[in-house]
This record gives sequence, C-alpha cells and structure tokens, in this order.
Amino acid sequence: MGRVTRRAFAAAALSALVMSGEAAAAPGAAGQRPRGRDGRDPAPYGSRAGEPAGRTARTTAAGNAGEAAAAAEMRGMWLATVVNRDWPSRAGLSAAEQRAELLAHLDQAVRSRLNTVIFQVRPAADALWPSPHEPWSQYLTGTQGKDPGWDPLGTAVAEAHARGLELHAWFNPLRVATHGDLSRLVANHPARRRPEWVVSYGGKLYYDAGLPEVRSFVQKAMLDAVRKYPVDAVHFDDYFYPYPVAGETFDDDAAFERYGGGFAGRADWRRDNIDRLVRDMAAGIKKARPGTRFGISPFGVWRNASTDPLGSDTRALQAYDDLYADTRKWVRERWVDYICPQLYWHIGFAAADYAKLVPWWAEVARGSGTRLYIGEALYRAGNPSQPAPWQDPAELSRHLTLAREHPQVKGHVFFAAKEVATDPAGAMARVIADHYGQPANPAS
Repeated sequence: MGRVTRRAFAAAALSALVMSGEAAAAPGAAGQRPRGRDGRDPAPYGSRAGEPAGRTARTTAAGNAGEAAAAAEMRGMWLATVVNRDWPSRAGLSAAEQRAELLAHLDQAVRSRLNTVIFQVRPAADALWPSPHEPWSQYLTGTQGKDPGWDPLGTAVAEAHARGLELHAWFNPLRVATHGDLSRLVANHPARRRPEWVVSYGGKLYYDAGLPEVRSFVQKAMLDAVRKYPVDAVHFDDYFYPYPVAGETFDDDAAFERYGGGFAGRADWRRDNIDRLVRDMAAGIKKARPGTRFGISPFGVWRNASTDPLGSDTRALQAYDDLYADTRKWVRERWVDYICPQLYWHIGFAAADYAKLVPWWAEVARGSGTRLYIGEALYRAGNPSQPAPWQDPAELSRHLTLAREHPQVKGHVFFAAKEVATDPAGAMARVIADHYGQPANPAS
C-alpha cells in the first residue's frame, strides 16, 4: 500500500506472487502488508486519456443516476496506524498533537462525503486503548507499553459519531511484530510470556493460529474493545497465515502434530483453524455487543478458475491456498456481516482484472445476506511506480461506475486516509465529483 503497512506488504507480496509478468505491484509502505497488487488493461468503462469526452459524460451520468441508491451505501476509508502509515504522523507526538491529527482525518472523511472510518486499533498484538491484555502500541509514543496519556479508540468512537460517521475497529488478529526479535517486545508482552505461541517467519513474528489457546487469547484481547466501546463494527484485514515468503517454511509442526489429526493434510487443518477464528469471533461479537457487525477485507482472489471451477478468471495468489483463508465460505455461511475484498488492480489487468473480479464477488454475495463492499487502491493513483492506468485520475471513478452495474455491491472503501487527505493525483476528487454528489447515510 505504497507503504509498509498492511497494504504495503500486501502489495509487495502480491506483486511478487501474481502469476503474470505484467504484475507490477507496488509495495505499499505501511507496515507489512501485501495489500494491493495491480494490473489491468484499459476496459470499456469510462474514458482514459485520449478517449472521447462522451465516455466521461457517461461515467458522470451513471454516477448521478445511482445517487438515490447511494443513500445508505458504504463510503469508507482505512485509517492505518501500523508503522505510522496514516496516523499518528510519527511516534512520540504529544497527546494533544495526536488528537488533533486524528480529528483532522475524521473531518476530512466528512469533507470527502464518506460515512465510515475503519480505524486500526490493534496493528500488532498491541492496543490503542487501555487494554488489560496487551501493551499500548509503540506507534503512539515510540515505546511499546507506554501510556500515551489519552484514549485514542474512545476518542475516535465519540468524535466519529459526533460527525455522523461510523467507526469500525480494525484488528490484525495474528501479527505479533513487524520484526523478528522476540526480545524487543516489552517484558510483560503475552508473546514474551508464552514464546511457544509464536512463529518467526519472513523476518516477522506471528501467533500460531493452530493453537486453541492462541485463538482464545486473541479473541479475548479484541473483544475487550468491543465490550468497552460502542464500535459500529469489528474489522479484520487480510492477514491470516502470512503471505508466502520464498524459501521459508512457517513452522507450526508442533501444533499440527498435536491438533492436526483427522485432517487430510496441513492445508485443510490450517483453513479449519482460520474458520474457527472467524466463526468464533463472530459469535463473540454478537454476545459482547449485539448489533455490532463483523467485516473482513481479504485478499481479492479466493481461487483461480484454473485451480477450481468456482474460482475467478485470474492468475494470482489465492487466499484459499496461500493464506488458508476460505473467504468464499465465510460469505456463503454468513459468518461475516460484510466482506470487503481488496480489489487493488486496475480495469484490464491480465492477472487480476477488476472488471472480472467485481462480478465474481457479486455472484458469491448474491442471496447470501452478506453485504459486499469493494476495497479500492487509492494509494496507487498517480504513483509513478504503478502501471499507466493508475496515472489517469479517472481510473477509480470508472471502478465505481462499473460496480454500479452489480446491485450486490453496496459501496467502496479506500486505502487509505493519507491519500484521501492529500489526493496527489486528484483521483479522490474525481470520485466525489462523479459519484458522491450528496452525503450518504451510514452504511448500516
């Protein structure tokens, strides 16, 4: 995600894994996540540089035509905190400076006619609220475990609601650290006390989802926030088992030997571990705060059609096989209230075409009762490292125009807050002009 954050790594990781030479995924920069991957070709939706102006008119007309239906659509942005991707701008600011920056992001969401902020409050087995289970995040003060002198999550919920915004609390369930040194964690960190829970992989630390005690603990840690604050939703990102790293093995041998009996293989067992985490978290949320929703923003490809006839016409990394995340199942079983696949590719990208993935996800969501939102790679717009389609400020607007053809799509979420504010390529301004002519009610 032009960063080293969830999207950043996702982007980078994916780039490398998309099975196509034209996949030039720009690594994000926010902390560690392989968030976006790119690529596509021009498609017949809207205008690119040099196309007739009529294309643009068509795009605008389509956006205006959908204005009434947009009254309760999702218009969201991710606000990432891992490695200070979006907020705070740097660790160690005063409480007053941090608060001012946070409120500025909320105000920007209102100005951009958004209705939802997805706020990362547990970036790496830590907390942006006073948690009895995990330490204060280092991204606040620069020192893990140090009290910042205020309550960011409590403030975010209250101030978002005061502005008519929904606040979704975004948790990364299994990442422990963006480095591989257990000794760098604060002395009382749960991972220090229970090192057998931790796997080092790709230069980072992760909790082992194969251990029932790990799944129980991380749920308890996250549900503490749900009980304390009237968050509108709980949000997971795309990190389950980590994105594959060439030449490395995720060492969960001990857990598999103890708990893997009865499964056809390790892959099935790992998927069951993640299924249990998702299903049990959904139940825990409903018990802790009825009415609070549960959403997940997975990697945008479930499986390729070449692997599974139910899959999409793509040639990319597969969440089912590579991250052990059966994202299609979660929708069909309605374990989640909404799914927000990260479709961080442009229209026409050969390996993972936005124009093919939107209808695929729409069909998955059809009749399921699970709401479908689309994750959009605003951070790619205008980035010189990205393919030519991303240099056109109208690319994202065309995404929304295309998505309106599928009634199962109930809105979009943009990665991420920094780009919503700076909008270096004018892509967000184009989205607002073409599609967000009027404020929208909360997505719920």
